[in-house]
Amino acid sequence: MNESFDRRHWLQRFGMGFGGLAAMHLMQRETSASGVSSADGVPSLGLVNPTHHAPKAKRVIYLFQAGGPSQLETWDYKPLLNERQGTPLPDSVRNGQRLTGMSGNQAILPLAGSIYKFDRYGESGTWASELMPHMAKQVDRIALIKSMYTEAINHDPAITFLQTGNQISGRPSIGSWLHYGLGSESENLPAFVVLITKGKGGQPLYSRLWGSGFLPARYQGVQFRSGKEPVLYLANPPGVTQESRRNMLDRLNQLHALEQQRLGDPELTTRIGQYEMAYRMQSSVPEVANVAEEPQHVLDLYGPDATTPGTFASNCILARRLAERGVRFIQLYHQGWDHHGNIPGGMKTQCRETDQPAAALLEDLNQRGMLDDTLVIWGGEFGRTNYSQGTLTATNYGRDHHPRCFSMWMAGGGVRGGISHGETCEYGYNVVSNGVHVRDFHATLMHLMGIDHERFTAKFQGLDAKLTGVEPAKVVKEIL
Repeated sequence: MNESFDRRHWLQRFGMGFGGLAAMHLMQRETSASGVSSADGVPSLGLVNPTHHAPKAKRVIYLFQAGGPSQLETWDYKPLLNERQGTPLPDSVRNGQRLTGMSGNQAILPLAGSIYKFDRYGESGTWASELMPHMAKQVDRIALIKSMYTEAINHDPAITFLQTGNQISGRPSIGSWLHYGLGSESENLPAFVVLITKGKGGQPLYSRLWGSGFLPARYQGVQFRSGKEPVLYLANPPGVTQESRRNMLDRLNQLHALEQQRLGDPELTTRIGQYEMAYRMQSSVPEVANVAEEPQHVLDLYGPDATTPGTFASNCILARRLAERGVRFIQLYHQGWDHHGNIPGGMKTQCRETDQPAAALLEDLNQRGMLDDTLVIWGGEFGRTNYSQGTLTATNYGRDHHPRCFSMWMAGGGVRGGISHGETCEYGYNVVSNGVHVRDFHATLMHLMGIDHERFTAKFQGLDAKLTGVEPAKVVKEIL
């Protein structure tokens, strides 16, 4: 070993030790200076310990509908569009706002009303489409946000923005931030799990959407797949027994411990921990992924696809099973909502696949006493236009991307049920009251988990980076 190598690791070992003490002192001083005493929060296994305030939610299940569901066929009832079917979008409504190249060159932008009926449901009288008969029965449990808006007009930057707080890839995802800040409650499962509906086309999904960005790699999401091997490379190779695997890990841990004493490299400790987690997951993952062991009445609740691995229904049951076992952030992706054409057929298929399972998840969590501390979220990356992309007929039409307004809902975990927050104009084109930006959504999510988004940062390129970025963001207190 050369001298420069020894000096470098000596400085790393002892320098990081003194630096760690200084960092701890600074964090403690910042916490006390904030005016929030530790008694207001709760103990945490992560960096934010205690939490900045008492959390309302312990875990999150995020049902991400990739492609941009049409708010006009689901939650945002606009009868004026039916009355003015086929007439051009008024310039006074568009107000020069940019369009995509897919419809921006059309001679006219004909207004298109929904072919689906809407009605009021629940004690709250919330409007909902006939496409969602099961979620219509759950409206008194959800906070419907009709005034979401974003800046991105194309899929990749818009999805990246929703998942990481930045349109440019490379930032930590929401689940990574929460794992980093709050730690993991489970010794046998990852804190952040990703489930993707199998067999769906549409806009591609990339692993960077659940990546850890500039945070350590151990905070990235772990994708569970349908089939015999839910987590890739987890099972022992043919001929390797569990006993031999344990012996190998014991010897490897001894070698790493010796190296750790010599170099003081924190990454070695992380590596040992990841090996041990993988070993424990060899038994815990097959058990939690065995959705078929659920009672028949539970499977019936989630619908006919519940026992088909990889479907949205099966993934919703798996999400609840993961939540029961201490997984903090569970992200479900369901593709296929990008309806530039054939809204009638496409929306019917998508809602048939997702409506009953999403409603069943809320009902199931509530029956188990878990909804009060589980935050459930449904929504996509943006909405759809109030005009038809391409030819408009009495039975067929499409809708282009629309970032100016779209709908999401949240339930459980400290969210008020039975309310609709925000409004769009009578044309369903612009937000007219109580707009909720993507950054506001992130700030609210973090708040419900006991974290002040302004105080939770990580150093990156010399700056204090945070999920909500540098622009102003507010907690949407009206839905809490």
